[in-house]
Amino acid sequence: MIKSLKIGDSYSFNKLVEAVDVEKFADVSTDHNPVHLDEEYAKTTMFKKRIAHGMLGVSYISSILGTKFPGEGTIYLGQTIKFLAPVYLGDTLEVKAEIIDLKEGRNDKATLRTTCTNQDGKIVIDGEASVMLPKA
Repeated sequence: MIKSLKIGDSYSFNKLVEAVDVEKFADVSTDHNPVHLDEEYAKTTMFKKRIAHGMLGVSYISSILGTKFPGEGTIYLGQTIKFLAPVYLGDTLEVKAEIIDLKEGRNDKATLRTTCTNQDGKIVIDGEASVMLPKA
């Protein structure tokens, strides 16, 4: 698999963050923090309105690595994450993974820069993922 990949290869998609996404994520994760679910409560916070869970954005990154890029069968080994700005309901995120390092071996591995960028061009989530590449 590593032979078909090179540093700089990337994959991205856009995702509109909707209230239903946040509510379903709250139920699945059991994170019912009112800043995500209660508009009146959220108005009293520094955000002034509801925000999405940070890990919801990270789950969009996982959807790339798990099936789309570098390829089906990729194994997610680790992730560093920095939450740089809030994601508001109604934001459209560009979710991107870009190969920044490749290591050949018994189990080929890659390091990818992972980002979520909002519709204003602001990176809201930044990090690096390490993965084991699928066998060719």
